[in-house]
Amino acid sequence: MKYHPIDNTLFIKNRKKFMAQMKPKSIAVFNSNDIYPISADSGMPFQQHRDIFYLSGIDQEESMLLLFPDAHKEKHREVLFLKETNEHIAVWEGAKLNKEEAFRVSGIKTVYWLQDLEKVFYEIMADCDTVYVNTNEHYRAKVETQTREDRFTLWWKSKYPAHSVAKSNPILQRLRSVKDPIEIDLIQTACNITEKGFRRVLPFLKPGVWEYNLEAELLHEFINNRSRGFAYTPIIASGNNANILHYTENNQQCKEGELVLLDTAAEYANYSSDLTRTIPVSGRFTQRQKEVYQAVLAVKKEATAMLVPGTIWEDYHVEVGKLMTSQLLALKLLDKADIQNENPEWPAYKQYFMHGTSHHIGLDTHDYGLLAEPMQANMVFTVEPGIYIPEEGFGIRLEDDVVIQEKGNPINLMKNIPIEAEEIEELMNA
Repeated sequence: MKYHPIDNTLFIKNRKKFMAQMKPKSIAVFNSNDIYPISADSGMPFQQHRDIFYLSGIDQEESMLLLFPDAHKEKHREVLFLKETNEHIAVWEGAKLNKEEAFRVSGIKTVYWLQDLEKVFYEIMADCDTVYVNTNEHYRAKVETQTREDRFTLWWKSKYPAHSVAKSNPILQRLRSVKDPIEIDLIQTACNITEKGFRRVLPFLKPGVWEYNLEAELLHEFINNRSRGFAYTPIIASGNNANILHYTENNQQCKEGELVLLDTAAEYANYSSDLTRTIPVSGRFTQRQKEVYQAVLAVKKEATAMLVPGTIWEDYHVEVGKLMTSQLLALKLLDKADIQNENPEWPAYKQYFMHGTSHHIGLDTHDYGLLAEPMQANMVFTVEPGIYIPEEGFGIRLEDDVVIQEKGNPINLMKNIPIEAEEIEELMNA
């Protein structure tokens, strides 16, 4: 891994919190992701399943975590199963974790090789009544691929049909949404790397530069600072491309007078950052571009101040919609008749601002969090309003990542990344 070692007290605490919410005489199992095939002998670069990483720090394929707080054998209360490493694997792929290294990473003393799984699992299942399965219940999830987790669940259910089933996900949704200080530091590191990338592209952008040139500059800076790369597929959208919310082609030339919307951010140690800035190709905003830019920035600042403990996500978005409506009226993009005749299910402002303002961020870019429950201190949210005007050939979105505080305004983890229009112009023309 490129990242520095993480203090394993994080994973020890995470397991303790999870096990405190398990039913008596129950086990919970968490599997790594597969290495997904492309074709022939090619595969996608491995990325660990975030849940097993959250609970163990193990960042390796073919790994499994088993938690059994009521095990009569103390050594079976926390168990790792890993693929056994050997000299052949070390030569061709690089050495995998041995048992001592796995203990240092995770704080888990009991480590078996996967070849021992059926034997150990048989003993453990005879001592438990319920098995927690780890299904993906994220509100944005759309999974068509059978995962390693799915295959394991099918296997144990066929072999042990009398056991009860419980769900891990509701527990993890709550635990993962509230960040430990170590996690906030890791997200801050991802944000700091993102800042370096953004500052690199500001003086680089000129008329004639291609969107993919900017992508390459960002990737260079991210990897050079121990990131694996982008936290999500980068959006580098010049001109009217910015009005395509999930534009990822990044294959157009940036032209004089246009704006470029950069929704691009680094990951670090599997933790995401999420940044959006909109900058002028020629180094100066036009009067109209700056007018719209300042409107988006004003909404962003007011929306950020609303992220406090007790806020309900759905209510928050209603209030942000009111802020955006005021700005769109001032910009003469809407008039009073538009507001009076609007559909309550799709308010008038949605014509120019059609997406949400905030989402949880952490190990996933759209991280875990139960949206019907009140916001809490140490949750990390994005704030990302935008105004999209296809008829004028540009769209503007601005986004930072913030940590909710017990009292007062959230802490902006991206406060050092330029956002004021004048500062961006100054840096681009330095």
